[in-house]
Amino acid sequence: MKRGDLYRVANPSAKDPKKSRVFVIVSRQVLINSRFSTAICAPIYSTHDGLSTQVLVGVDEGLKHDSSIHCDELISLPKCLRIINLPKYGDIPTFS
Repeated sequence: MKRGDLYRVANPSAKDPKKSRVFVIVSRQVLINSRFSTAICAPIYSTHDGLSTQVLVGVDEGLKHDSSIHCDELISLPKCLRIINLPKYGDIPTFS
């Protein structure tokens, strides 16, 4: 797990209606490598409202379509969650 990596997380929260959501790891690498049990992540949504806290990402980052990282919705996710590291290019793995 590295800072900047994209991960698909199954059932990230009870409030999220989606079965899985893509997140980007934003924690400092020293904390990711530590025994600390969580990592700070930012969700990626397919909507972009033009806010300064939203960063555009897309196919070049391994996503299916243009999306945005919502930096104003940071969440601490346990490292032990069922996650899949997304490839830089090509098909994005999904849960069955």
